[in-house]
Amino acid sequence: MTHSILTRRQLLLTTGAALAFPKIALAGAQREETLADDIASVMRSSIAHASPPQLVFAHSSDGQRWLNEMSVRLSQFIKGSELERRRLLTYIQYEATRADLDVQLILGLIEVESGFHQYAVSGVGAKGLMQVMPFWQKYIGKPEHNLFDVRTNLRYGCTILRQYKNLENSNIRNALARYNGSLGSDKYPNAVIGAWKNHWQWGG
Repeated sequence: MTHSILTRRQLLLTTGAALAFPKIALAGAQREETLADDIASVMRSSIAHASPPQLVFAHSSDGQRWLNEMSVRLSQFIKGSELERRRLLTYIQYEATRADLDVQLILGLIEVESGFHQYAVSGVGAKGLMQVMPFWQKYIGKPEHNLFDVRTNLRYGCTILRQYKNLENSNIRNALARYNGSLGSDKYPNAVIGAWKNHWQWGG
């Protein structure tokens, strides 16, 4: 059975039809936890924020150099147009920066979580680029939010990781493990940090 599913998926990928089907992701899942009212309020405010995304760099020339280089690296995951990659990178850089997170680390996280597949779905129901669990809509968003929408997914994912980083007193390894629902194990943080170091480090 597994062999037949994989064969069908490979066929879809070769024909380009995979875009119409969710990709099954193998990531873990954030655990549903009770949030204090003040924390939930801050997170809801972050999710509700919808200003137009833009690159956040001290100098626009730095932003363009970053965008050019990251687009080339991203092409191994997204074979579509240059415009599509640049738009996604702008979204990622904006949402990561707004959440005070390292954008290069977020690129590594997305690589591990979904391989940059917008419609990825895990076996436990996590959705999208950053594999957000739907229960978060109840706590910090709205039921009608579409977690397959790129900006919505990134906003949720970065907001959640930022909360875990705060909870872990800026220990990013523990924050990453919480994000994956595997606190106490180094496997997931090592995978994300490995992806960051191998594919996404940038010297500026």
